[in-house]
Amino acid sequence: MSRLPALILSLLLAGCAGEARWCDRLPREQYKGLERVTVADEWFEVYRVGEGVFAIYEPFQFQEVISYLILGRDGALLFDTGMGISRISGVVRELTPLPVTVLNSHTHYDHIGGNAEFDRILAIDGDFTRGHAAGQGHDVVKGEVTADAFCRAPPAGFDTASYAIRPFAITESVADGYRVELGGRTLQVLQVPGHTPDAVAVLDSAAGYLWTGDTFYEAPIWLWFPETDWPAYEQSVDRLAALVPELKRVFGAHNTPVAEPAQLTHLKDAVAAIEARKAKWEERPDGLVEYPFGGFSVLTRKSYFVAPE
Repeated sequence: MSRLPALILSLLLAGCAGEARWCDRLPREQYKGLERVTVADEWFEVYRVGEGVFAIYEPFQFQEVISYLILGRDGALLFDTGMGISRISGVVRELTPLPVTVLNSHTHYDHIGGNAEFDRILAIDGDFTRGHAAGQGHDVVKGEVTADAFCRAPPAGFDTASYAIRPFAITESVADGYRVELGGRTLQVLQVPGHTPDAVAVLDSAAGYLWTGDTFYEAPIWLWFPETDWPAYEQSVDRLAALVPELKRVFGAHNTPVAEPAQLTHLKDAVAAIEARKAKWEERPDGLVEYPFGGFSVLTRKSYFVAPE
């Protein structure tokens, strides 16, 4: 997710179509079935969601962003670093003494907030990524830290008036097919542009795990930004759906961490229905429409498609 028009933000904070405000939906039901791991920083909730995989969840800010720590024998990959409201590096150090490499699912600011806390950062080489590596000023992200954006007080010492995304240094460029060797665990980087030009997924073929970032998660999937590329997104979804037979778990970047691989097939069908002008939709503010499907929805611009009668 990324910066919201004021009307959309107010819609999410208040709840849509008479539904409860997002805070009132917490804790989300799925977490009852997951193993909670206690950490000192109460801003984060950590769950063990797979073998050597921890979901680092920020439930008290409306993005409900989820970062993932993936462990090997010799090293670890941190897939996204969250909002930067509290120090994710402290949580990571509680969970592992291994050297940590950061890779972002994409560089919208809710996924790079803690990047500056780490020394080794992999990234797609492109203007979009480099621009976001320069940081995001308070004027861009101040809407993320208004009183209504929180379900509880922010961490002690956090200053909402100076909140910004700090610049970070990219230490190595990666591209499609790049392999991250963690020792006894190999992760493959898959470029999946569409949500953003620099969107990537991460595949652990041996375990049958796929991390999808904002390309898929079980919540409204946001596809209305200037950088949204629908043809690229469709191709990326087709690519991920083709992996379903070899997958056991899919890990998304917002709200809840674990999804059934079959949801990627459903997403492929949903995208095809939207593009064929056959999917039902509901009006949203600022020229947006939402297409509801089972377990997720797609939020996009009405002008992208001719709406069905």
